[in-house]
Amino acid sequence: MEFLPYLEWMKAPDIATLSVFLLLGMFFLLAIGMPLGFASAFLAVAVLIMKFGPELLFSNFGKGPLSVLSQAVYRQMTNYVLISIPLFIFMAALLERSGIAKDMYNSLNVWLSGTRGGIAIVTSIMAVIMAAMSGIIGGEVVLLGLIALPQMLRLGYNQNLAIGTICASGSLGTMIPPSIVLIFYGLVTETSIKALFTASFLPGFMLASFFIIYIIVRTRLNPSLAPLPEIDPDAPAGREKGLMFVGFLSKFGLWIIGVLFLRALFFTVTGQNTLQEGEDPIALGMVYHLPWIAAAFAVALGIMLAIGKQRVAAGWDMGKGLIAPTVVIGVVLGSIYMGITGITEAAGMGVVAVFTIGLIRREMTFQIVWDSLIRTLKSTGTIIWVTIGAAALAAAYTLSGGPTYVANMIIAAELPTMSIILVMMLIFLIMGMFMDWVGIVLLIMPVFLPIVLKLPVEEIGLFGQLEPRHVAIWFGVVFCMNMQVSFLSPPFGPAAFYLKSVAPSHITLTQIFAGFLPFIVLQLLALTVLVVYPSIVTIFL
Repeated sequence: MEFLPYLEWMKAPDIATLSVFLLLGMFFLLAIGMPLGFASAFLAVAVLIMKFGPELLFSNFGKGPLSVLSQAVYRQMTNYVLISIPLFIFMAALLERSGIAKDMYNSLNVWLSGTRGGIAIVTSIMAVIMAAMSGIIGGEVVLLGLIALPQMLRLGYNQNLAIGTICASGSLGTMIPPSIVLIFYGLVTETSIKALFTASFLPGFMLASFFIIYIIVRTRLNPSLAPLPEIDPDAPAGREKGLMFVGFLSKFGLWIIGVLFLRALFFTVTGQNTLQEGEDPIALGMVYHLPWIAAAFAVALGIMLAIGKQRVAAGWDMGKGLIAPTVVIGVVLGSIYMGITGITEAAGMGVVAVFTIGLIRREMTFQIVWDSLIRTLKSTGTIIWVTIGAAALAAAYTLSGGPTYVANMIIAAELPTMSIILVMMLIFLIMGMFMDWVGIVLLIMPVFLPIVLKLPVEEIGLFGQLEPRHVAIWFGVVFCMNMQVSFLSPPFGPAAFYLKSVAPSHITLTQIFAGFLPFIVLQLLALTVLVVYPSIVTIFL
């Protein structure tokens, strides 16, 4: 090892120099096209060499700082919740290749086709339902691009409105549970994923409502953006159509209420709802819930009888495409929030539910399953390699004292609490333009979250009040809203490339990004609400 003294120049004189090297090195490696996972792993070793010297590679190889890297990667890769990610991806792939999504779109279109901008509204609602089923972003944009874009262009919808609606709504899987971004954040920060899901419900639906309100207002102000389709003289309309919709809801409600009643009755007969002191009551599963469930059943039955058998049958035929998605959502989210399973088991149950529904509909073939497995393997492989590289880099930078240096630098600036948070948001937005969210959450969260947790909680936000135990949850939801913006942000907004892969050839990337602008403003508005009024995330906690 006589050559080692000649390599001493590689050591960084201080952590500031090392931090600058890391930042420039990351941008350089990404600019030349190196995948994020390999770039992160390379920089992880480079950081350790600059901190501890090149001898760590040649003396006691695998021990000391290098062992810390391997332990960090092992700890990340052996986390049980990580298994849920390929399961959710597999479920989303099965949904895309079956006819469930197309039938859902057709059913929503039946109810809203006579409304100005109805196809765009249907697209947004469908995106919310798809997000609540799988939590995958790219697949939703592709699916909506295949189903909704041709329909809107055929009807003469404004191209920018159609593009923006599809890509902005298709990326709602970032915010709406079971969001994979939230799962990763919970893994990295050791925050309750169930609490993150609960906290993100209202912000996610708030953002979706912003999109829908924008579509309604803009198409009312300028009807030429969304021409109404030709009216079918044989199709129900007005009051008759509304009664049919109520009939569909009442019949579907009977099935749901019946299942809840049998569930509560089962818990009562088996004695599982006899709780010991300190135990929480079972959601809609206690003895005192039975009369209320029976009363709801009677009300739904009365509505059905009042509307009439023919209207209920017609409404059921028009809306039956919504049943399968509702069942999948109920299986996944219902099993989590009712305390039946954890996140990973719920993902597995979702896969089984989608597969079973596909078999019942006679759509599940060997080719569909095989294609879905291949896509799951490719997507999961990408995420895993990024996870390995980013976990190693985060561990190396932490071992070198990087987080402490960044924290001290921010504290030394003596910025107000809200200014610190706004600077972090700006960093998230800028990094989101160039880097995948997996790398951002793994690289930045170990640095930023400890700083946020040390800030005076009473100074976070302008209205409302966060409790200290909710700060990590709030910051996770805010981070997801930032990543929501990053999916549309040029120059590397992934939603644009997902849509371009299935859009007609005359639609260019420049035109796609131009269609995003109003929706990016809406996303920034939603982000502002979260920062100014942070307690919005704690309403259901």
